[in-house]
Amino acid sequence: MSSRLADLGVRSLEDLLFHFPLRYQDRTQTTTIGGLRDQVDAVVEAEVRAAAVTMGRRRTLLVKVEDGTGLLTLRFFHFRQSQVSQFKRGATVQLFGTPRWLGGQVEMIHPEYRIGAGADLVEAALTPVYPTASGLGQSTWRKLCSQALNLLSKNPPEDLLKQITDDDITLADAITFLHNPPPNAELGQIQQGTHPAQIRLAREELIAHQLTVQGVRDSERQHPAPAIAASSTASAAFLAGLPFEPTAAQQRVVRELAADMSQTQPMLRLVQGDVGSGKTLVAAQAALDTIAAGYQVAFMAPTELLAEQHYANLEAWFTPLKQSVAWLSGRTKGKVRQTVLNQLASGEASLVVGTHALFQEDVQFHRLGLIIVDEQHRFGVHQRLSLADKGTGDEHPHQLALTATPIPRSLAMVAYGDLDCSVIDELPPGRQPVTTTLMDHTRRDAVIKRVGAACREGRQAYWVCTAIEESDALEIEAAEATRDQLQQTLSGLRIGLVHGKLKPPEKADVMAAFKAGEIQLLVATTVIEVGVDVPNASLMIIDNAERLGLAQLHQLRGRVGRGSIDSHCLLLYRQPLSKTAQQRLKVMQDSHDGFVIAEADLDIRGPGELLGTRQTGLAAFRVALLPEHEQLLIEAQEIAGRLYESDPRRAEALMQRWAGARADFARV
Repeated sequence: MSSRLADLGVRSLEDLLFHFPLRYQDRTQTTTIGGLRDQVDAVVEAEVRAAAVTMGRRRTLLVKVEDGTGLLTLRFFHFRQSQVSQFKRGATVQLFGTPRWLGGQVEMIHPEYRIGAGADLVEAALTPVYPTASGLGQSTWRKLCSQALNLLSKNPPEDLLKQITDDDITLADAITFLHNPPPNAELGQIQQGTHPAQIRLAREELIAHQLTVQGVRDSERQHPAPAIAASSTASAAFLAGLPFEPTAAQQRVVRELAADMSQTQPMLRLVQGDVGSGKTLVAAQAALDTIAAGYQVAFMAPTELLAEQHYANLEAWFTPLKQSVAWLSGRTKGKVRQTVLNQLASGEASLVVGTHALFQEDVQFHRLGLIIVDEQHRFGVHQRLSLADKGTGDEHPHQLALTATPIPRSLAMVAYGDLDCSVIDELPPGRQPVTTTLMDHTRRDAVIKRVGAACREGRQAYWVCTAIEESDALEIEAAEATRDQLQQTLSGLRIGLVHGKLKPPEKADVMAAFKAGEIQLLVATTVIEVGVDVPNASLMIIDNAERLGLAQLHQLRGRVGRGSIDSHCLLLYRQPLSKTAQQRLKVMQDSHDGFVIAEADLDIRGPGELLGTRQTGLAAFRVALLPEHEQLLIEAQEIAGRLYESDPRRAEALMQRWAGARADFARV
């Protein structure tokens, strides 16, 4: 057990006390079936009316129970024959589970249950549910934490915020409350993060996080970096060859990058810009200045399709300037790979574009001066920093992160606190707003006809397929089936298919044909979410749009409206829609502002899902909530700055308490 606990960062009594519940179950009272609320856990006592095993797509045990106020269906996918015989007609059963409304009926999937007189799932206090790992059940955590609380009064942890903040509740009382909320504790207040115990602990956790981020930043800034002059001849020639004038926002961000890169410590900057705002152009100017100074540039993207798009754009821009662009991905093998490695090590290749393959151990640079990482949130912080280690000697390259996922201020402070932030808040002239329409799946045939008519009029369209589960195989299967159906229905149209499992040359051929207008309708998985630029594509259909998050929907919608044609996005959804899905689709219909959409996404889904689990440390907050604790975060940033400079002992103790061994991204 000790090794499993250690894997979760629990090595001491204090670690155990600061391993807080993720949430609480309210088992303090029974609820009638008529009083159940959708997706709100409840204890129910009822009588069995019927039980049967059905043999549909999967073998299922269905049990009908009632209590005089309503009928509830219990659904079990994994069961033994002995369980079937337990549910005898007329038997009393007590249940605990999450009710869901489906087609006007309420059901629970795999509830806890006890059968017979004397069954009692009702508990005296709110029941904590702890973050855990395989082999450590909730009963084990409750037992361990109860033992730790018994020792708390005899040996309380040091109050590391003493004389810094003025809280109404002691550290020991706050810890006790969160592990063992009393029967009269208000669950709603706890869920909103407003209880004084949560405020006390969230403040300390956010201060510790900001200290860790400051440590990462300082560690990087201790390394020397090449001082790179701006406005090189190559950069000026590049701008002169463009068919348009960069926006004022792009020019402002270029100046901010130039100011950073002229220093002898590494630039650490994030450039945020909505879909189509021109981030790559800004990055290209920084790359040209770096190359003119005699240094190399590494440009990394999270997927092959996106990396290939960047490679194509940069090659088109740089070839007229007599600058070659190298390519390196996980699929680059044999002699071709060795040639690229030799070119990078000798300095012959000045710019390389690729995927995660760029930070593999055998990739060595002659003089790496700038790292550009697109869609930074798809990588962990430590991955960006591992590329920085490929500088020459003690010298570290400048670091530029790009993201087309607008990030709310509070989230940027947490996820990218080690980076300065620039925002391209202006779209290039000529970009058209995209009209967004919600449409029930029952009208799918009408949508297909509309797409066919638009394509026959000379327009181009995307049809994006999503899978019920996060599975590449299922998503590809859905896309292939949709392509086949559309080919049968829309005879005469040239329809293409692109997904993540196609070989790079095949993907490149399909995308090139679509961009050239040889393909009128492109069926795709969500692999086309970022990086694809086809100005003539003006219609986007997102099938089963309710399955995607707001950020992904916004990214996909940004694939159209890139030319001067009026553009439309149709969000096809299936009933019944959950409350969350309704909220998401309504936001998409009402707003085109990426930052408004990002704030809504943060409210609906929370920070961990918004940026993804790869953003190390982000989803690991034990008490703090975003955006609920945004004001605490702003206060924490100021306190952490003071502590970092004036009280390193206390700062180190705070970081160890809240981050400990899990702060693998804090290379301090």
